[in-house]
Amino acid sequence: MGLDFKGRVAIVTGAGGGLGREHALALARRGAKVLVNDLGGARDGSGGSTSAAQAVADEIVAAGGQALASGASVTDYEAVAGMVQQAVDAWGRVDILVNNAGILRDKSFAKMDLADFRLVMDVHLMGAVHCCKAVWPFMTEQKYGRIVMTSSSSGLYGNFGQANYGAAKMALVGLMQTLAIEGAKSNIRVNSLAPTAATRMTEDLMTPEVLRALEPSAVVPAMLVLASEDAPTRAVLCAGAGSFEAAHVTLTQGQWIGTGEQAPERLAAALDAVRAREGETVPQSGSEQGRLEVGRAMQQAAR
Repeated sequence: MGLDFKGRVAIVTGAGGGLGREHALALARRGAKVLVNDLGGARDGSGGSTSAAQAVADEIVAAGGQALASGASVTDYEAVAGMVQQAVDAWGRVDILVNNAGILRDKSFAKMDLADFRLVMDVHLMGAVHCCKAVWPFMTEQKYGRIVMTSSSSGLYGNFGQANYGAAKMALVGLMQTLAIEGAKSNIRVNSLAPTAATRMTEDLMTPEVLRALEPSAVVPAMLVLASEDAPTRAVLCAGAGSFEAAHVTLTQGQWIGTGEQAPERLAAALDAVRAREGETVPQSGSEQGRLEVGRAMQQAAR
């Protein structure tokens, strides 16, 4: 059976072009009613116009779907709340949120202005926070919700010149982890997508040959799976050029080093063993680290 979104209402931010547009069109093709959000600014976040969002909404309607446009800035919580209410007033619910809005202000950390660092954090991280906060009461009440964060390999693994972008993108994974735990009782599933796609945010970073291979549409299957009724939760899917991978935040088995004056020296000597990945786990909550450490300490004390 195919993935069916009939009867679902989706909000896709940053959907006026590139990857967000592909997300919105794909959800609409599979039956979702889509609120297309885009500030309509440049890729550095400057400017603004509703024309980009409206064009995608018009495209969906012309194809027989249902869509609305919003030019709300995700950095403005009141505007975001109004956007969510717009969807609820029109269609009665919000089932899916795809946090895709983003900007780039790339520079090496030494040369980066703090204002540029802060703005990228505001758009990517706080923008997602605002959107999640606005949809959360509706998803909680209806006992259904699917939220997709847009992370990045720059956050998961680092990338030169993207300290601001990488910090924001990894922070979204942390936001995902806790929202998934808190939303579980209300059937709200929260996941992250780390795409590699040719968009206006990456066009200066890749060769023409690579850009042709990295069509944004190739990433869309991962979003659809993460937004579907049978979606996992707390998954980080990487996607690009038709390939899909999963990223995990793991915990090694480590070693008990103990305390005392010579603990730093013992840790330095055992660091390779502490970092060894054999037997590593994916904790289901942050408390598992504490349980591992306290349990090992108790074992040592009982000897």
